[in-house]
Amino acid sequence: MTSTSPKRVVRVAVLRGVALGVGGFVALGVIWELVKSLGGSDGRFFMIRTDDASMPHLMTVLRAFGQEDVRGTGRSVGRAVLDGAWYSLRLALGGFALGVIIGMLLALAMQRFKVVERAWLPYVVLSQTVPLIALAPLIVGWGGQLSAFGHDWQPWMSVVGMAAYLSFFPVTIGALRGLQSPKVHSLELMQSYAATSWQTTLKLRLPSAVPFLMPSLKLAASASVVGAIVAEISSGTSGGIGRLIIDYFQKASGDPSRVFTAFVGAAGLGLLVAFLVSILEWFLTKNRASHGAKQALA
Repeated sequence: MTSTSPKRVVRVAVLRGVALGVGGFVALGVIWELVKSLGGSDGRFFMIRTDDASMPHLMTVLRAFGQEDVRGTGRSVGRAVLDGAWYSLRLALGGFALGVIIGMLLALAMQRFKVVERAWLPYVVLSQTVPLIALAPLIVGWGGQLSAFGHDWQPWMSVVGMAAYLSFFPVTIGALRGLQSPKVHSLELMQSYAATSWQTTLKLRLPSAVPFLMPSLKLAASASVVGAIVAEISSGTSGGIGRLIIDYFQKASGDPSRVFTAFVGAAGLGLLVAFLVSILEWFLTKNRASHGAKQALA
């Protein structure tokens, strides 16, 4: 049989994923232009408004990146979008990290103690039924009355907290399912080695949870971006993509393409975070993939 390097197998899989992502982006642009071209004289295609005010051409949006920022900052629209995306990215990653920590701790506690799972899991699910746009003013109001070690609560902390609020749920559910996934005979084998519960968790349950956890981390990463942007809009926090959307909507009403530049920045931010999680997934699973490739090519 022909020999193929396991690293090459993994590299091809990663490149295939990137190619599919780029291809999907291009396909979305083609569909956008196709729907716009099918709009009738009344500027509608079924229930979709296709006039320039609601659905500008992609080239019009791309050209808007080189125009001057309408807020009088002296920057181009493209630079303003990049700066806003960088600010929102930091807040989203902070909320994502906090959400992962909370989600993992909850999953570990619920897996270890069944009474905790029965008591907390319904409330974990119920927490996601509260609209973020209604919760944001409450968190901002509560945070404004807090201080710790002589430091007052800052508005960006509310954004991080709301991003964590959206991201902890998929991590909790995915991690809990993964921690409970080992087979009975695997658990009995660990018991025969006189392994403690924490040794079983570290050596068996956590490695078994990786395939369940990675899709949850991707969902959590995307949710953290959505939470950060919505929180910026709801709380009025300046500096990020959320505030940029409001400013362009108010000050560039005659040029809707600028509003779409902020939308493109938000979409790119979500893709970037998902890509970062994919890199983490590759590092966590490359040994398993390499071992499986060696077995398949043996």
